[in-house]
Amino acid sequence: MSAHHHHHELTGDGLVHAARAALEVAGEQWTDMRGDVYDALATEGKPASAYDIAEAVSKLRGKRVAANSVYRILDLFVRTNLARRVESANAYIANPHPGCRHDCIFLICEVCGKAVHIDDDKLTGALVEAAKAAGFADVRPVVELRGMCSDCTAGAE
Repeated sequence: MSAHHHHHELTGDGLVHAARAALEVAGEQWTDMRGDVYDALATEGKPASAYDIAEAVSKLRGKRVAANSVYRILDLFVRTNLARRVESANAYIANPHPGCRHDCIFLICEVCGKAVHIDDDKLTGALVEAAKAAGFADVRPVVELRGMCSDCTAGAE
């Protein structure tokens, strides 16, 4: 297994097209509402709560969208690997390579809230193996590191 898992990170229309294709491969439909939620999530630039997404979609649609509806869609996106949940922030971020299944390690800026993910299959694989050795099955590593991003570090100097 390689230590690092590299991808060409998708953005814009390419990301939306890949997300739609991955959702349909998973046997789900890409509805207008799901598309609006995904667009809001993908353009956010940092982890967003269901309430942030509901507000953005409400503005786009010109009518109130309930956060409960958005939560259901975000849960679907997480199950189908279109989005990742940032556990410590109770927020979500679009997966820049939908359809690829692996465990991400999030680096979260304490100052601006930006989240960057890195892939290290060797590290997450070691965590899974340690959990198996402790008698756990179906383990999903959730690794989040908090600190300051390079932009905020440069601004603090």
